[in-house]
Amino acid sequence: MVEVRAQVLGGPVHLAGDTVQVCVTITVPSLDPALRAQSSDVCEVLAWGSAQIHCQCSVNESRVRLPAYSPKQAEESAVTNADTSFAPCRGERGHVVLSTKPKILFCDLQLLPGESRSFVYREILPCDAPPTYRGQLLKYAYKITIGTQRLGAPTKLLRIPIRVIVLRGLSEACVYSESGELAPSNPFLHTPQRDTPRHTALQIIQNVSTRKNLSQYNITNTRGKVVRFCIYKTSFRLGEDIVATFDFSMAEVPCVQYSVTLQSEEIIDESCRKRSSQKPMVVPYSKAHEVCLNLSHTHLLLPIPLHVTPTFSTELVSLQWHLHFEFVTSRNEVKGPSLPSNEKEQVEWRAPSTIDIETMIWDLPITILPTTPSQVAQALCMPAQHTLLL
Repeated sequence: MVEVRAQVLGGPVHLAGDTVQVCVTITVPSLDPALRAQSSDVCEVLAWGSAQIHCQCSVNESRVRLPAYSPKQAEESAVTNADTSFAPCRGERGHVVLSTKPKILFCDLQLLPGESRSFVYREILPCDAPPTYRGQLLKYAYKITIGTQRLGAPTKLLRIPIRVIVLRGLSEACVYSESGELAPSNPFLHTPQRDTPRHTALQIIQNVSTRKNLSQYNITNTRGKVVRFCIYKTSFRLGEDIVATFDFSMAEVPCVQYSVTLQSEEIIDESCRKRSSQKPMVVPYSKAHEVCLNLSHTHLLLPIPLHVTPTFSTELVSLQWHLHFEFVTSRNEVKGPSLPSNEKEQVEWRAPSTIDIETMIWDLPITILPTTPSQVAQALCMPAQHTLLL
């Protein structure tokens, strides 16, 4: 058996605009010593080896209508001879929305028993590529496909899943960077004459996510002010904590408890909806909850998971994020414990057994940005090395 081993250099997570590199090693196992002398002149021959990256989109057909595709795309997906041709998407479900040009790694490769050869496949991911995404209505999945054919045998494929994270607006930023309009933020650091898309993306993420912009919201209902909410920014990176404060000191309506939930909103483009009245799909993630009756101040600390997909938009779907608030308020005044007459006196306070309450909700839009691919890879169980036997 001939072993084909592929390792994704730099890990399985990449930013759009990155150069993906895969080391492909072909190895012929050593023979038994007793047979080595008789078969020393027999070598294994591989006719060819190729590699390609493609992204496939699969949808919930009962709720999403795919746009019509050109006949040219249908011709490109046709395979004249399925046994010997390189068809990376053969047997895969969904429609191909991105496909790089296939690259030939080797032709007529001859290896003796115990011998191995290595080849490096390099490909640049487009800056405007869709991200890896597993939604409720739509999915984008990336794979690197390595195909090879042993002489006289059918073609075999090795598929390597990768995760691609995208920064919205990176294509326009790269144009500005190449024209010299995007200046480096630190003049004391050496900056190459032409920044790579990754450098540009990380620079934008750093600038946007560290920019403080205090926003204060007076949350009220029909009976008066409930709370004053302060948040220091509305753009966050994957893995970052959302930090904010609640101020109940000037409240006119007593708040019994609150909850804050990080939610994603999957919005299908109007032209691709099966029903015009179709609502966005909302998915909750991390949640914070606190009983705040008689508190004057408290704070919010809500983590953003590393495995979620940052804010993005394509011709089919857009993913938006918001904080979903639920405030439970009392219709009547709830008196807290009275202050003791002296410091040594102890006061016991019992909460009322029943409270006449009402609930109000509020959504605050936020933006979630990518972070470094190595940090995202730490939260994923994706192997970087894969093996195929011919």
